Amino acid sequence: MRVRDAADAERVAAEAFEAGALGLEEREAGDGITLLLYAAEDQTPRLRQALAEACGEAVEMEAPEPVRPVDWSEAWKDRLEPVIVSPRLTVRPPFRDPAAGGGAEVVIDPGQAFGTGGHASTRLALEWVDALAPTLAGARVLDAGCGSGVLALAALRLGAERALAFDVDPLAPLAARENAAVNGLDAQLDVFAGPLEAVGGAPFDLVLANLLSRELLPLAAGLAARTAARGAAVFSGLLAEEQDRVAAALADVGLHCVARRSWRDTNGDTWVALLTRR
Repeated sequence: MRVRDAADAERVAAEAFEAGALGLEEREAGDGITLLLYAAEDQTPRLRQALAEACGEAVEMEAPEPVRPVDWSEAWKDRLEPVIVSPRLTVRPPFRDPAAGGGAEVVIDPGQAFGTGGHASTRLALEWVDALAPTLAGARVLDAGCGSGVLALAALRLGAERALAFDVDPLAPLAARENAAVNGLDAQLDVFAGPLEAVGGAPFDLVLANLLSRELLPLAAGLAARTAARGAAVFSGLLAEEQDRVAAALADVGLHCVARRSWRDTNGDTWVALLTRR
């Protein structure tokens, strides 16, 4: 149905839900607003009558059309495709077939923890892990704010010897452990829920942090202290307008930016990942 303006759209929406509509989609056009209302078939006549009585000429209704039933518990999977980082590395959900070509694969179940490889910031961090693959043999890796564990698992798959992953979200380590087991890497990955201060022992050859700047900056000094001399640290999750400020803060604690990668997402935001060296 069509209405003239936002005020009419708001009025129709209120009346529609009162009359039993189950959902509403609004689409703006140059000469008005199109509203798509969703309702059970047996409620459609009542809904049309209620809108005609309440809104009159403010709404222009078209004939109802049946909507094909969708199993939303399965349909969301159609939007998740493998993330081909390079010919050497692919990240895929378990319900997608292995990629052709024989490169390394990491299987990530898209559950509650962030990090399936599809978001720009995760993709950029994975690109840096892939680029550093020739240096990973025997390396120890720290994944700060690990989410699903995808970054640590990618590093292990590309040759790192061991990885430690942590997150303050208690769900993340559970997901990371499950993903490690699915990939046969659970013997090489240690995971815990807690803060950076709980990370002790020798410094790491590679530190990975896919964190927003407000989360990263308070941890900068601690992450620098846990990066080995001449080691590398990758920082993703940064918007383009933040990169210089964050790079300066990292330099202040001994992590000097040596290269950057960027990715513009479908919302028009440009994300940046920094490669730093200590």
